[in-house]
Amino acid sequence: MQITKYLAFKLFIIVLLVMLVSTAIFTTVMVNWHSEKYLATTTDWALRTSDLIKRSTHYSMLENRREDIYRTINTLGSEPGIEAIRIYNKKGEVTFSTVDTEVGKYLNMNAEACNVCHRPGKALPTNSSTALTRIFYTSRGYRVLGVITPIRNEPSCYNAPCHEHPVNQTVLGVLDVMLPLKAFDASLVQLRQSTYVGGALMVLSVTLFAGIFLWVMVNIPVRRLIRGTQEITKGNLDYRINVHSSDEIGDLANSFNTMSEELGRARNELTEWAQTLEERVEQKTDELRRALSNMVQMEKMASLGKLAASVAHELNNPLAGILAYAKLLKKKMMKGNISAEGSREIEGELAMIADESTRCGNIVNNLLLFSRQKVGEFQHQNMAPIIEQSLKLIAHHLAMNNVKCEVDMPDNPVEAFCDPQQIEQALIALEINAIEAMPEGGNLKISMRLLEGEKEVEMKVSDNGIGINEEDLDHIFEPFFTTKKDGKGTGLGLAVVHGIVERHNGKIEVKSVLNRGTTFIIRLPLNPGDAGAAMLSHTQKN
Repeated sequence: MQITKYLAFKLFIIVLLVMLVSTAIFTTVMVNWHSEKYLATTTDWALRTSDLIKRSTHYSMLENRREDIYRTINTLGSEPGIEAIRIYNKKGEVTFSTVDTEVGKYLNMNAEACNVCHRPGKALPTNSSTALTRIFYTSRGYRVLGVITPIRNEPSCYNAPCHEHPVNQTVLGVLDVMLPLKAFDASLVQLRQSTYVGGALMVLSVTLFAGIFLWVMVNIPVRRLIRGTQEITKGNLDYRINVHSSDEIGDLANSFNTMSEELGRARNELTEWAQTLEERVEQKTDELRRALSNMVQMEKMASLGKLAASVAHELNNPLAGILAYAKLLKKKMMKGNISAEGSREIEGELAMIADESTRCGNIVNNLLLFSRQKVGEFQHQNMAPIIEQSLKLIAHHLAMNNVKCEVDMPDNPVEAFCDPQQIEQALIALEINAIEAMPEGGNLKISMRLLEGEKEVEMKVSDNGIGINEEDLDHIFEPFFTTKKDGKGTGLGLAVVHGIVERHNGKIEVKSVLNRGTTFIIRLPLNPGDAGAAMLSHTQKN
């Protein structure tokens, strides 16, 4: 993790910047203040020195003792800390100087040293100021503080018998005392250096202390909190943060520990509840499994009983007829001398026996189909001949019940991967149901078409008979469910049809309106893989 992302580092940078700016401002202000104070002190000392020289030579000036004046000035000018002492007359001529080479020379009134009193076109001011100061650079490259003290024409001067100055002359000359600022500047530089170095050391020490303080008091506790949240995220609810302070971070750590404890307690309770719930669910599942097993067994027994009753009822009628006709034929055969008329009666009775035997066989076949024990061979087959064959087999039913048949099939052959015998059986069952739904005659329509995408074939068997009640539509494919009265149906026909369509991986649905007719719709896949998979699944189940 980058250090720049740490909160303590960000706080440290802020503290460092604040310290740098504040220390720089404070140090600069303090250096400037001390510089001004030192300069004011030096200037005050220079003014006192100039005034001392003026007072020391005042009496000698009144007495006009020039040698005493020059001797005094030379003595004072040789003292350390004095650059030079000059006396100018009103014209700017140096009448005396501690530098011998300057005597008799005229000053340049435009020079830097004269700017304090003279400006271009302006003379020496005649105000009452006792001295004027200025700072300038010498030709040797260091600064000099100059103090100019005007020597005014006081009453003690123009009343003295030795002087010839008129009363209206205000200034007799100028005393110029120059003090070098080389030591002052060196001290000022040293002051600046020591102050800035001290400020830098203070910034470093404060920021170092602040960095250590932030690292210990902020970064380490925050990292502990982050580690705690990561452990909680991992699911370690037993993790606790060691608290070493009573401040806000300490309160936060205590709150975190309390939260972890509460979460751990809640998780333990949930775990106990989950274990208890699992045990209860398992217990109830076992109970439901046993109950379901009992119900399935009971359902099997009930279904078996119902099946046995239905089969017994269905088989009993034809078998009774067979038995009756067989006994009758036996009696006739025992009498002998059978006439031609008797032979015709015997033939009719034998036909009845054959029909009833066929009926028994059909019942058994339906049972085999329903139980899915009888599986034919799947092959590519044109669907039109299957439909035509089914209609041929029910032609006499159509004629006997006054039902007209309409067939609608495409011109091109439609082949599907199927068991032709089972498809024929399903169509015959639907067509017989349609005929029985029109006891007073009607119209039967058989149609076939290839669905969009040419992946499925659709066959419809429609009638305009009595229809099916809406509440019975959801049950018509259930085994043993029948809407036929007087026990004429076993309830296996549509269940067999549903099983055949299912084995072909197809779909069957019904639409019916009471007293207006019923339509059964069968959709079968053309893809051999789909039907083959269904056949293989059916074979494995059986």
